[in-house]
Amino acid sequence: MLTGIIRSGLKSLSVELWKGNQSGSILSIIKKAALYFARKEFYRNAINERADLSVLKEKRTAAVSIGLFLIVFSYLIVIPAFFVVGLISAWLKKPMVGVIGIPLVYGLSWLLLMLGMYLTGPRYAKALGRWVSRIILEKILGDEAKTIRTLPQEDLEKDTTKN
Repeated sequence: MLTGIIRSGLKSLSVELWKGNQSGSILSIIKKAALYFARKEFYRNAINERADLSVLKEKRTAAVSIGLFLIVFSYLIVIPAFFVVGLISAWLKKPMVGVIGIPLVYGLSWLLLMLGMYLTGPRYAKALGRWVSRIILEKILGDEAKTIRTLPQEDLEKDTTKN
C-alpha cells in the first residue's frame, strides 16, 4: 500500500516536471536556434525563394539517374540488411558475425550513398538541402518564418545585433 502511494506520488511529480518550465525552456532554445539559422543567408534565401524539389522534374542524364537510384537503394537496403545479418548471426550462434557484419553493411550503405551523391552532383544536393532547411524552419517557426521572409536585409542585421 505504501509503495503504491510513493509510486503514484513520484509519477505525478515527474508528470508535473515534464509539463512545467523544463520543457518550455527546451522549446525556447530550439526556437531561438531556429531564428538564428533563419537569419543566415542560405536559410533566409531558402525561405524567401520557397525552395522546392523542382530540379527533380527536369530531364536527367544517365549518371544522375544512376546516382538517384543508388541514394534511394542505400536507404532501402540498410534496415533489411541489418535484420538479415542479425538473423544469420543468431542462426549460426556466432555473435561476432553480427558484431562485424552490421557495421560492414552500414559502411556499404554509406558508400552507396556517397557514390550516388557524387554521380548526381552538387546541384541536387543543394536543392535537397535548401528544401529540407526551409521545411524544418517553417515547421519550428510557424508564422515567424513569414516575417523573416518579408523583412529586408537591413532589419534582420539590426535584429541580430540586439541579441
